[in-house]
Amino acid sequence: MFETDKDVLEWYEKQPRAITKDFINDVAWTEIKHYPLNPQFVPVLLYMRDVEYFTDMYYGELLRTPTGRDPVIRKFMDRWSVEELDHANLLNRFLNEAGFPTADRWQDDAMEQIPWHYKMQAYLLNFAVNPFGRHFHAVHMVWGAINEITTLQGYRRLAELSGHPVLRKLLSGIVQEESVHSNFYWNLAKVKLREARFSQDLARFIVGRFWAPVGQGPKTEDETHYVVRTLFLGTSGLDQFNIKVADRIARLPGFNGFTALSERIAPIVQA
Repeated sequence: MFETDKDVLEWYEKQPRAITKDFINDVAWTEIKHYPLNPQFVPVLLYMRDVEYFTDMYYGELLRTPTGRDPVIRKFMDRWSVEELDHANLLNRFLNEAGFPTADRWQDDAMEQIPWHYKMQAYLLNFAVNPFGRHFHAVHMVWGAINEITTLQGYRRLAELSGHPVLRKLLSGIVQEESVHSNFYWNLAKVKLREARFSQDLARFIVGRFWAPVGQGPKTEDETHYVVRTLFLGTSGLDQFNIKVADRIARLPGFNGFTALSERIAPIVQA
């Protein structure tokens, strides 16, 4: 159990990277084309690739808030943004090796497709959170924990459902790093929420009122729903989401009995 934010950062900085040069070289890139990839997973991989790439945009948004100016969180973000970009590039490489070529300027294309109203909302939101100061740290950390845990479980589901051995190998490394990210967010959220009841009430209200599945906003609702349905379809998928994501968030201070995540996901996967 971590007592302070510095304890969480100290733990994080001791975690080695899983995506190393040796790991990348060990991926059987030339074998990818020998295993079929169900086309239904291509939009999922493209979505994941783009959302990982958008981390640099999220990083810039956070830097304009009190959360991004917190020295502990900033130090985490400096490494987090690099690792997520590496994930994006690896997923893009896999798609090309699997016979689904992407544009040379796919990064620019992904950014150009972000709706203008998302960029405007993000810009205005950064000013709206400033009056809350340090109390908004907890909101950002809970939100980040939900998104990182959801991403982690999404990768695990994709590795299982795709049946592609090389993709499973590649995702195993990404999953290790996402697990470290999610643990940082979750544990720091716990520390920040313990600091004040107001932080708990604020985080519970904001997340309950405004949270949407990771990537929705920069990506369209239809794209997001496709990914969620593909990975968590039906009762069994929803059960997995509840056990792995919703129940873990409900263990945070001030989130006992919190059901908003399941309520948001259930209509998508049961439609």
